[in-house]
Amino acid sequence: MTGRDTVNAICAALPGAEHSDPWGGGHDCWKVGGKMFAVIGAVNEAVAVKTEGIETAEMLIEIGPARRAAYFHRSWIELSLDAPTDELRHRIEASYRLIRDKLPRKVQSALPAPPTTQGAASQ
Repeated sequence: MTGRDTVNAICAALPGAEHSDPWGGGHDCWKVGGKMFAVIGAVNEAVAVKTEGIETAEMLIEIGPARRAAYFHRSWIELSLDAPTDELRHRIEASYRLIRDKLPRKVQSALPAPPTTQGAASQ
């Protein structure tokens, strides 16, 4: 299984996750409630995910597992598709929760129930 396949499998396992290629050319864009939580570029071998904020993104970039996600807000980072699966899962699920929790209640209530604990979607 390639890194792209691993990331797509992690994303697909999350309740209400939807896949698209909004820009064409082979992007893998994952959304919940119509909002992006993970994007794999067509050329770049990395996944972009949202973090809790700019400070968290800067810390992850500084300590090494991440780099700045081009074309995204500064609270988004990129992780290599070759990163350890546990790190990819953790960051993707955190991004998913951040996006899902900010959706309007009506949209949230129309989605399948979220995982109850971190890592639950992958079990």
